[in-house]
Amino acid sequence: MFSPKPPKPTFTSYLSPLQSDVKKYLPVSTKKLEARLLPGEIVVNEANFVRKCIGADSSQDDLWGKLICTNFKVSFVTHDSLPQQRFQCVHRLLGEHDVPLACVEQVVTVNDAKGKQKVLGSNKKLKFNPTELILYCKDFRIVRFRFDEAGPESAKKVCLAIAHYSHPADSQLLFGFEYVGTCFYGSSGEKVNGVDLGKRVQMAMFDSSSDWDREIKRTGASEWRVCAINEEYLVSPSLPEFFVVPSSLADQDLKQYACYFKAQRLPLWCWNHPNGSALVRMSSITEPQQQRKLDQRICSAIIKSHPMRSNVLKTDLDKSLPSIQEIQTALVKLRQICVIEPFVESEEKWLSSMESSRWMEYVRAFLRHAVEVIYMLDGKQSSVILQEEEDRDLSCVIASLVQLMCDPHCRSLAGFQGLVQKEWVMAGHRFLDRCNHLKKNDKEESPLFLLFLNCVWQLMEQYPAAFEFTDMYLTVLSDSMWVPVFSTFLFNCPRQRAEHSRDFALSKSISLGKDKVLQFPPVWDWSQQFSQKDQALFNNPLYVGKSAPCVHNGTVRTFTHRRSKKNYSSTLRGLPSDLKNGGLAVLDTLPRRNSLMPRLRTDVAQANERQESPAERFLQDWLSRPADLHGLLLPQLLPSHLPLWKLYFLRWVPEARIPNGGPITTFHKLSVLVDEIEILQNQLRQYTGGATPALSPSSTQDEPSKMYFRAGLSPSESPAPPEYLSSSFPFSPMGNLCRRGVLGTPLSKFLNGARIWLSTETLANENL
Repeated sequence: MFSPKPPKPTFTSYLSPLQSDVKKYLPVSTKKLEARLLPGEIVVNEANFVRKCIGADSSQDDLWGKLICTNFKVSFVTHDSLPQQRFQCVHRLLGEHDVPLACVEQVVTVNDAKGKQKVLGSNKKLKFNPTELILYCKDFRIVRFRFDEAGPESAKKVCLAIAHYSHPADSQLLFGFEYVGTCFYGSSGEKVNGVDLGKRVQMAMFDSSSDWDREIKRTGASEWRVCAINEEYLVSPSLPEFFVVPSSLADQDLKQYACYFKAQRLPLWCWNHPNGSALVRMSSITEPQQQRKLDQRICSAIIKSHPMRSNVLKTDLDKSLPSIQEIQTALVKLRQICVIEPFVESEEKWLSSMESSRWMEYVRAFLRHAVEVIYMLDGKQSSVILQEEEDRDLSCVIASLVQLMCDPHCRSLAGFQGLVQKEWVMAGHRFLDRCNHLKKNDKEESPLFLLFLNCVWQLMEQYPAAFEFTDMYLTVLSDSMWVPVFSTFLFNCPRQRAEHSRDFALSKSISLGKDKVLQFPPVWDWSQQFSQKDQALFNNPLYVGKSAPCVHNGTVRTFTHRRSKKNYSSTLRGLPSDLKNGGLAVLDTLPRRNSLMPRLRTDVAQANERQESPAERFLQDWLSRPADLHGLLLPQLLPSHLPLWKLYFLRWVPEARIPNGGPITTFHKLSVLVDEIEILQNQLRQYTGGATPALSPSSTQDEPSKMYFRAGLSPSESPAPPEYLSSSFPFSPMGNLCRRGVLGTPLSKFLNGARIWLSTETLANENL
């Protein structure tokens, strides 16, 4: 895996070695450097005179400081600044050089002199003094530290501390428990300042029957009702306390049926189509003798809830989609292509390597299956049951994608967050296991939520004006999985959250009172992480909501967009009439935004070789119709229409960074334009006749704006794009991805197809 151990030198020099250039940048003292600690956070170990590697080949730009390990993060504190001016959101929980311990996937220690490397785990011993520490992170970062001037013992201790605390033995050792217990509850166990985290978030959390009642009314599911038989989790350990079932099913019957389903997970209602068709998710039936009987009763109740009494169709997700292990393997291969292998060396084989990872193939498979389910709901006007063995993984992705494509409410910020809360958090997706926070069982780890966000991003790329949020929002949401303070991503189900928080409160003598459980902040309370100004980066300036304000005869009026009878649409432009099977005729080109696609002769040939399915005909018929951003949205599924999510996967790669370029430059201009429109609308509302009111700093800059980039005080003072803008905005690859092709920093020689970046066993050339 690595180069062999160098031979012992045959020449001995008695002259003192020359001083390297590294020492010229050695700071005078690092004793005054201290990490910023959160409530409940403590310093475990630290090392002074540590060098953080910034450049891959030169140490000239490296930073000197103190490396600190706490029970929450790996923190590097320095007086120096990065060599290039750039922008970064100010994170309220993390510093500029901080890495949460939950984000650390592997800790690799290196001794250059002895040619030794080792992957550290919890309670592992280290028999050599490390000269270098490499942190491989789950968000695709690679962070390197050097201990050339640090004390050997302090370097060893801080490395062992990072390895130990990044592998918590129990979920209650995750930092979120200490943070919530200290931040929101006093030393006496009483609630601090009466904080109620639930009231900070203006969205449905689906932890009460009233939230489900409102969702039933919003979707027009009049033949469905809220069921409360699982209060106190008496029926199923992984279902929420409240869920929706057909009105014709009695509670007593449901209690009898529960024992025949996997983990007692009764069928769950997800959503109702305007034509009355219902989307339902269901686990497998464990008793073969009861299979037919239960299927008939469940399907009969769903048929009764349909106004047209249409049949119920069932799709087996376990047979139709890749497994969670295959998805995990695909991400490992994709990570190797994007950040492990040298970017320049892999450029020639980039597309073939990307295809071999199968990540984009799986993204396409989930989008295609969601379209097939929509065809059943919309085209056949039939209710659909999504069946999965445990109903906690693949069904979360498909149920969410179907609603996102069909329901414009789910494409708003509040609607999307409610969708994730309903179909992932409350439905019992195993976030604790799938994120592998405890690093106990690698076979249970799978990036299903990241795959879902990637599918959402594909839809946003094809319909940029249909979503209220941005790809920066999706990226930050994914990163929040590795900040272990939010209830959203800390537990496998609501019951686990209740049990673990009660146990922790009992051990810390915290009085829960009426709460029953610790009030962990949900990730949707973005004020926990970002200021109101930085949250404006989440707002899409192109978004076309339910109504659009216009000026008519000097007054501002709101005109509501009318929906067509059929919710068919395409991209912002219609497609040519001779588009067949998603391919093009020889002389035609695809009128897609920002695309210079070559002729798709191979795609046409492949499409003509097989017969078109009814779902594909439904998709092509829909794509041939005009756009309706407030109705159904279906994706183009050709590989040429599904690009790589560059902001997420390539944001740390310096070679992929485009200074003053990328989509952010368009985002900047659109944001300024939208802000100018808002200013003019405010002026018109204040206008009562006479001279037009002049703009002033007090009337514009002090008013809250949805846009991060603000307009100037006059059209002639339109602000220029800031110098710090780049294609990786608002992230910076500087110091977050350091790769060297020398001993101690592994590059491309990894186990092919392995889940982890390196072998967890002792690496080559290690004589321990």
